[in-house]
Amino acid sequence: MTTRTLILLRHSKAETPGDFDDYDRALAPRGVADAEAAGVWLADERLHPDLVICSPAKRTRQTWQNAAIALSSGPDPRPAPEVHYEESLYLGRGGEVFDLLRAVSDTIRTVLVVGHNPTMSEVSALLVPDEQYTGTVVEMRTSGLAVHSGDQPWSQAEPGAMRLTRSHTARG
Repeated sequence: MTTRTLILLRHSKAETPGDFDDYDRALAPRGVADAEAAGVWLADERLHPDLVICSPAKRTRQTWQNAAIALSSGPDPRPAPEVHYEESLYLGRGGEVFDLLRAVSDTIRTVLVVGHNPTMSEVSALLVPDEQYTGTVVEMRTSGLAVHSGDQPWSQAEPGAMRLTRSHTARG
């Protein structure tokens, strides 16, 4: 059986909304440092994605880009993963994330999804099997990571199918 790992990453701290569109909000300086810290944590935990599915909003793209730089300079560097920017992650909810996961090739072992709340927290809570669920949903903070694992193929991604194995809030 092949174990599959799903890493959910909520984007890092963004600038305060101003006169520009929410979609175009960039990371705040703290967000840049936190995104780098997320990459360092992923490297230290030896969590190297084979595929990244990322919202195309500016703050999520910047979160991945800064995390990727730190991840690639970690103790066990790997080739850069394939990255897909998916519009449905910007305003979508859990159902859209599950649809994206079901389309992932079963040759992929580790997927990183970079998105927004409340969706990232919702998906993490939905993935937890009944025997692990405590009745309390923990909301992922900015730069929050939730790592889930399971033995089913991606085509069978569904609620209750992946145990929460680790979580972390990255701070730079």
